Amino acid sequence: MKADNEPTPHFGLRSFRAKFVLVVGGAVLFDLLLSGGLALWNVQKLSRDATSEVGEGLTTANQEYIRSYAQSTATSVDLLLDRVHGDVKALAGMLQAQIDDPTRQQQVGATLSHQAPASVKVFYDAQGDWAQNLPGTPSVISVWGYLLGADHTPLPSVQREIEDSTVIDLVAPALMASGSPKLQMYYIGPKERPIFRTVPYTDQAQTFDRLYPGHNKAEFWEFFFPGIYGSWQQWAKDPALRPVDDDITQTAPYTDAITGKLIVSFFHPLWTRHRTGIAGVAGADITLDQLAEVVERVKIAQTGFGFLTMSTGNVVAINPSGQAIIGLTSSSDAGTQGVTGLERSLRGSTQPAIASLPLDQNNDGVIQHIMLDNKGERVSYIVVLKRLKPTNLWSSGPIKAETMSVGIVVPEREIYASLFAAQQSISHATNRILLFQVGAIFVSLLIVFAAVLGISKRITAGLRALASAAQRLQSKDYSVRVSIPTRDEVGAVGTAFNRMAEQISFHTENLEQLVDERTRELGDANQEISALNEKLRDENIRLGAELAVARHIQMMVLPKPFELEAIPGLEIAAYMRPADEVGGDYYDVLQNGSRIKIGIGDVTGHGLESGVLMLMVQSVARALQETNEGNPHQFLDRLNRAIYKNIERTNTGKHLSLAFLDFEDERVTLSGQHEDVLVMRAGGEVERIDTLDLGLPVGLENDISQFIDTRDIAFGSGDVIVLHTDGVTEAEDEDKRLFGFERLCESVQKRHGRSAEEIKTGIIDDLMTHIGIQKIHDDITLVIIRHIG
Repeated sequence: MKADNEPTPHFGLRSFRAKFVLVVGGAVLFDLLLSGGLALWNVQKLSRDATSEVGEGLTTANQEYIRSYAQSTATSVDLLLDRVHGDVKALAGMLQAQIDDPTRQQQVGATLSHQAPASVKVFYDAQGDWAQNLPGTPSVISVWGYLLGADHTPLPSVQREIEDSTVIDLVAPALMASGSPKLQMYYIGPKERPIFRTVPYTDQAQTFDRLYPGHNKAEFWEFFFPGIYGSWQQWAKDPALRPVDDDITQTAPYTDAITGKLIVSFFHPLWTRHRTGIAGVAGADITLDQLAEVVERVKIAQTGFGFLTMSTGNVVAINPSGQAIIGLTSSSDAGTQGVTGLERSLRGSTQPAIASLPLDQNNDGVIQHIMLDNKGERVSYIVVLKRLKPTNLWSSGPIKAETMSVGIVVPEREIYASLFAAQQSISHATNRILLFQVGAIFVSLLIVFAAVLGISKRITAGLRALASAAQRLQSKDYSVRVSIPTRDEVGAVGTAFNRMAEQISFHTENLEQLVDERTRELGDANQEISALNEKLRDENIRLGAELAVARHIQMMVLPKPFELEAIPGLEIAAYMRPADEVGGDYYDVLQNGSRIKIGIGDVTGHGLESGVLMLMVQSVARALQETNEGNPHQFLDRLNRAIYKNIERTNTGKHLSLAFLDFEDERVTLSGQHEDVLVMRAGGEVERIDTLDLGLPVGLENDISQFIDTRDIAFGSGDVIVLHTDGVTEAEDEDKRLFGFERLCESVQKRHGRSAEEIKTGIIDDLMTHIGIQKIHDDITLVIIRHIG
């Protein structure tokens, strides 16, 4: 049968088991939710970071690809133009060599005229009023009506021009067959004799009549290319006037008179023998199809395309679909004279973003994002412009510098298709991981809940038994014991409970006896403590008295003010403050006749032992001074031997730094190793004298004679010498900053011209202000010596 006060096991909200399940289960649940939430957050962050990294990487790669594509396309166009330039320069070089050697030019012309008369003999055309050679020769030569005489034959100078240019039949066919495809190569005479010799042979003059009526009555260069010849004439006078450092001049695209195709001409002026004028022009034509072929080969993604534009925005080459996308319209610029050009400008585009596209050098290779209207839909495009090599360009008027650009246009959704696919894959993978993570958390919660219930039941069974036994123990049933079969912490608690019950039973029975014994023991201990306290108080009083006597004796042996005032020629002020009751610093002023010896030293540590050693030094120094020991070296050596033997006898392990100033007959001699000596001259300059090489610490070795040295110091009227111990320079403020030698120098200089007492008082005021409320950890000693003459 259960006792009335025995707890009834249940699983109510107030039971330990319920609390255990709530606390432990809640903690585990919180941990799972927190760790699971962090895991989910990390997965999402990882997904975002991966998406961002992949996006940046693919974006950079795609943009670099587009830039590289634009660069390679521009390089291809430059290469095509360079090859044409090379062929034109080769032809011009051969013709220029002829011009520079008139004898050879005449011999070559005469030989070719004799070997191929059809190349130099022209026939008059009455309808066109021009003369032209017959077919069957490598080149066609046209002579305009105003270059013919009354008999309709070329004027003598013109005929010589025809014969001299025959050499082109030897070179031009080979150049036509090699290098870049060219429509034709030709020679045009100077402004006075503009014959037109072209390879291969075509109906040249007939086509000109059809396309350019009236050309035969006008001067050739001004009719077809107004302004170009004048620019060349300026170049002949000053080559530096060339807009681009090259003799090649390129024309804007125009309609070829012979083929009717859009072409670009490349002219190379030929100079007179002395380079003072124009001797003719070598040239070549290429069709716009050749340039367009390079640009139209551009194929990026599905619908990306390229175009070639001039700096004015006039598009030279583009495929039809690309032209429609960027909204270009074509028109011919046909005037009353000159060649007919092509006008297809970006500035006239129906797409505002294209019309405002910057073509300056600052945008070379820059990725530009624009929006274009494509069949009613706003589509984002990427545009890259890459500039070609600059060239001399004629369109109308003077020659100008021109830099064409290759443009690459591609829809963003096509170039970034791989990016979108990668981001979508990352998103799907993230969602799968999130689902798995949530499932794992849910399963973990079920397992933890079941484990907590099982463990709580095992733990609470033993605790219920302990609670029941504790209630019986409370009812003074000291015979109660618990039986817990487990070997865990609950079992250990049961064992401890049983031992406790035994001890309570034992102590209850013997409590009165134990109390009496403890009371007697405490009384005895209290008497012993009282006796010890009385002895300690007496000892403290005795030690205090001894320290007071030692301090009094130490202060008694210091120089008295009347002694210092009696020294002739010197003004001396001193200050000493021990860190404890008895200090370890030493200073003294000894006078024996006219000889004045001033000593300063610092015993290692402070307290009674250091104070006693300081008194020893004072006594030995006084005795040596009284024996008329005037040699600073002997004085310090003998003092060291005496102090060393005393230290050996007392076994204190102390020693001290010690230096002396000997003043006699206006002369100061410094000896011994101590802190640096500060000298302020009458003019206010400050000198720092190092004593490290003037001795060795006293009491450290029996014989220090080999280390002792002296140094003479100039000490004129108005000069001040400052001696100090390290308690001055090593004093700390609240921030552990030292007073230092520099502050000491500044403090002395502030009192320049004042008495020794005023200088001493000022330095101590500055030092105490620096220390503030900090404890003084070392003895402070300061001696000021002023020469008053």
